Amino acid sequence: MADFKAPPTLGHYQEALPTFLELFSQGGSDSSHVSMDERKPFLRRQLEAYFPFTQWITRYNWTWFMGDLIAGVTVAAVAIPQSMAYAKLASLPPQFGLYSAFVGVTLYFFWATSKDVTIGPVAVLSQLTGSILVAVAATNPEYSGIQVAAAIAITAGAIVLLIGILRLGFIVDFIPLPAISSFVTGAAINILVGQLPTLVGTSKLFDTREATYLVFINFLRYLPDAKLDAALGVSALALLYSIRWLCQLLGERHPKYEKVMFMTSTLRSVFIIIFYTIISFVINSGLETPRTSLLGKIPAGLQNVGVPQIDFTLIGIIGPYLPSVVIIMLIEHIAIAKAFSRINQYTINPSQELIAIAMANILGPFFGAYPVTGSFSRTAIKAKSGVRTPLAGVLTSIVVIVAIFLLPPLFYWISNAALAAVIIHAVGDLISSSQYLRDIWNVDPVELLLYTIGLSISIFTNIENGIYFSVGAAGVVLLYRLANPKGQFLGRITVYDIALKSTGDKAVTPKFASRHMWVPLDHTGSNPDAVIQPPPPGVFVYRLNEGYVYPNANLVLDRLVDYIKAKTRPGTLNVGVKNGDLPWNQQPYTAKITASLSERPVLLAVIIDLTGVSRIDFTASQALLDIRRTLEKYAGRPVSFHFVCASSGWVKRALIASDFGGGVGTAPVFPAIAAITPERRLVSLLDHTTPYLHNSIEDAVTAAERMSAAVHDLHDA
Repeated sequence: MADFKAPPTLGHYQEALPTFLELFSQGGSDSSHVSMDERKPFLRRQLEAYFPFTQWITRYNWTWFMGDLIAGVTVAAVAIPQSMAYAKLASLPPQFGLYSAFVGVTLYFFWATSKDVTIGPVAVLSQLTGSILVAVAATNPEYSGIQVAAAIAITAGAIVLLIGILRLGFIVDFIPLPAISSFVTGAAINILVGQLPTLVGTSKLFDTREATYLVFINFLRYLPDAKLDAALGVSALALLYSIRWLCQLLGERHPKYEKVMFMTSTLRSVFIIIFYTIISFVINSGLETPRTSLLGKIPAGLQNVGVPQIDFTLIGIIGPYLPSVVIIMLIEHIAIAKAFSRINQYTINPSQELIAIAMANILGPFFGAYPVTGSFSRTAIKAKSGVRTPLAGVLTSIVVIVAIFLLPPLFYWISNAALAAVIIHAVGDLISSSQYLRDIWNVDPVELLLYTIGLSISIFTNIENGIYFSVGAAGVVLLYRLANPKGQFLGRITVYDIALKSTGDKAVTPKFASRHMWVPLDHTGSNPDAVIQPPPPGVFVYRLNEGYVYPNANLVLDRLVDYIKAKTRPGTLNVGVKNGDLPWNQQPYTAKITASLSERPVLLAVIIDLTGVSRIDFTASQALLDIRRTLEKYAGRPVSFHFVCASSGWVKRALIASDFGGGVGTAPVFPAIAAITPERRLVSLLDHTTPYLHNSIEDAVTAAERMSAAVHDLHDA
């Protein structure tokens, strides 16, 4: 190591603390760190932020168009039968599913940041909409289902729009995957069971909107009354699964036909609907009373274009149902958009995506649409079909609008049983697999318990209750874990690294290197046989493993104080003190207790590891002050508090504002210094005004011993 000379006066470094304005700033002012987007004029940045298609539409080319055309037509072929089937789930005429499919993908284009997502009718939201329509019709029959659906779409869309404009898209991340899976699985089972009567032709014999378990019981009860529809529905369902299995098998065995198999599998619902529509036509053509249940007459064209007829009374009626609708809109869409952006390696803007689905729902009812959000199945098809840009959605809408105007005479003969088979086949993939449940159990059994309860509530009551429980329980668990962090007291352990180096023959020369680590004294995460040395007597090292804010501030520090008092002796023993001179909550020490306490060290310093803490709020800082006063009164002398790895500027600001971090009286300061040039020129590594803030536990322990000794010498003098 080269020799170096310290300068006569060591230059001090003082760190600038964050300011209030930096709460709303994303970075500094250094132009070298400004992105290309930030160099654009303000109006252009705003235009591209709210209408992302303006960023790429001028570069649109023929290659992109061909990819979008194939994907758009493929999605449209799937969306047409699916949207009509989902409209029936929503207790609406089938044409409203077509209107929703057309409007959703058209409007989404203008605000989209995802090339893959397809907006339109989806199973879970349609089922939820249908249950709301039935509930409103029971109490307020003066409102039609179309009015109620339009009111739901517009009001829920307005709420989502507000969330998007305020850039609060991150709130979706507060709902964990098991909670989402719980009510999605519950909704899927609800839909599946609700379609079984239609599959066999008994749907008119009992109420299929009851609780899932009651629908299933009635399905079994009326199964002997099954009609010819059962032959169509069951065989269609069997064919759907058979085609998918066969295409997957052949694609794996014959890779050169993989694309053909993929397209065949993707369009299996279309093939089934066409095939069974032909069968239905043959069976029922020329009969006044059809032998099987048919989709029925669908008007051609956009018959419901106009201003929706809604009022504030209706909005008040649907108000209690809106939270569940908004949750489904947010979660389904954002989860799908994020998943496919990760798969295809691009970035979405969650808040902008919320604006996109909000506008689709606000403007959609003017064209006859009901509530829509992102569709997982059609998004997956779109992604696998080679989509290049969001313009594919516009191409999908063109195909759908052509179908709306030209194909209604053919739609009349579609079998309701075949549509039920398509729905059952589609929602079956939404049910959580056994492997997924095992994965949850292996990671967190508590989440599996909540999943099971949420699923049971969805099945035995309704989807809304399942949603509310799952989201509410997730919030309670989050708050509980935040309020009960698992802090740990640390000790020092010597770790040896052994490197084996060959000397050229078979002999091996070991090389040893040792270092100190600080690990939990209770051996959490380490070998119980390892010898862990506690800190020096009177010094305690405590690690906060999670955030330190007002919900957990008092609990964390109460544990800290209780542990320290159990390991140290008070500064003054109340031996021989009269009861009248003691506080009401203390008892005089006996000789035995006094002898035991005398063996314990006096409290000198407390070291808190803040590695896992990114923010300290006012309540938490006041709790720290209270604890310092409590411990100093207990010890009968000053107690130094040291903090390690307070890397966040806001944490440092909170500590300094609360009178932590700075020197105490005339206590000596031992600054850390660092070399900044090969010539070993020295500067202060840390802020010289905060000698109680350290970069490592080892530094903090050393400083604590020195500072405590100096302070206690002054105190004793």
